[in-house]
Amino acid sequence: MEYAVVATGGKQYRVAPGMLLEIERLEGAVGDEIRLEQVLAVRKEAGFKVGQPALAGAAVKAQIVAQPRGEKVINFRYRRRKGFHRKVGHRQELTRLKILEIT
Repeated sequence: MEYAVVATGGKQYRVAPGMLLEIERLEGAVGDEIRLEQVLAVRKEAGFKVGQPALAGAAVKAQIVAQPRGEKVINFRYRRRKGFHRKVGHRQELTRLKILEIT
């Protein structure tokens, strides 16, 4: 089984060819192909390689499938008997990728 560990948006993801992945928003239009250069580890039939911290020359090619927004998260603060309440909402900008190949 072939897979790689990539870092993007301050997080690490384990990806394999053909997999759909939702990450924080990246620049590009739907249908564009991008390369994720920050590859931390790769496992192929030949063996397992780990970078220090990233592997030189390794990349993951992916295609942008969609640029959706995440679910709305509500943050409500309330202090009893003080007349204080505050409601704040947030929706994260996301990018949905289809992993094409690991090089």
